[in-house]
Amino acid sequence: MRFASDNTSGAAPEIMAAILRANEGYERSYGADAAMERVTALVRDIFEAPQAVVYLVATGTAANALAIATHCQPWGAVFCHRHAHIAEDECNAPEFYSGAKLVLVPGDEGKITPDGLTAALASTGESGVHGVQRGMLSLTNVTEAGTAYTPAEIAALTALAKAKGIPCHLDGARFANALVATGASPAEMTWQSGINVLSLGGTKNGCLGVEAVVLFDPAKAWEFELRRKRGGHLFSKHRFLSAQMEAYLTGGLWLRLAAQANAMGQRLVQGLRDRQAQVPEAPANMLFPEWAAGKHEKLEAAGAVYYRFPAPEGRERARLVASWSTTEADVDAFLRAF
Repeated sequence: MRFASDNTSGAAPEIMAAILRANEGYERSYGADAAMERVTALVRDIFEAPQAVVYLVATGTAANALAIATHCQPWGAVFCHRHAHIAEDECNAPEFYSGAKLVLVPGDEGKITPDGLTAALASTGESGVHGVQRGMLSLTNVTEAGTAYTPAEIAALTALAKAKGIPCHLDGARFANALVATGASPAEMTWQSGINVLSLGGTKNGCLGVEAVVLFDPAKAWEFELRRKRGGHLFSKHRFLSAQMEAYLTGGLWLRLAAQANAMGQRLVQGLRDRQAQVPEAPANMLFPEWAAGKHEKLEAAGAVYYRFPAPEGRERARLVASWSTTEADVDAFLRAF
């Protein structure tokens, strides 16, 4: 009954097998391995983007920070949701790597709204040389509230950003979960909706530790390479990153893993609602239910592991996250303990 995070699960067997295969013999280093060429071909095919350039790093923080730094000047503002991962959980890494300023945009259920972004864009970059300039937009899908943007919602926001001449980043730590939740294609969710650069997550969805940065504008490739090296994120034995990402994307494994996580998330949603818990919109694998006081101690005594969240007096709230390895038995045990 472990629902603290999809980070707490192990790596999928297919990923571990790929790492063991990559450990045989010798291979070129620093991203020149043959598997990396295959990863690039896979990404280009999956995203219907033949010019896309792909780079691998080991952490989501590195992926986000380097992607932002490559697309935003130090005097620029990065517009993001006030509860975005880059704002609350990355120890100022995006600011450290880019020198830019995060401008936090409000919005319910983890989503920036067109009105909210319009207001933020209008109030930034209007004081000439004395003020921060508009730099870029960063969205998160699945959001930190467990909701999911549709391609149409993303397109509406990127259109506002593009009207001001700024590029758009998508933090896709749970990108596969967002695709499964919305039924969108990778292309529809990214470049067709105005996204310039994607942080494509693998670690939360069954990989041991790998994230891809997908640049839909190849003109930024060399700058990203330099920033990755200068930032200390170019692996010498890069083939172990490539092996994970190749296995992840081959044969739809990444979507099958996400589908399992989402299905278990939805089993939790339905089961808790059947038991009179309040569960806000949660179409993927992360939910924030609220229930009457007294459940935390009962659930934890039964072995449930999750994060407690602030709640109104007399109520309790939690964050529950299902992973690729969560089973129906795990969910049902939690619901029985509830």
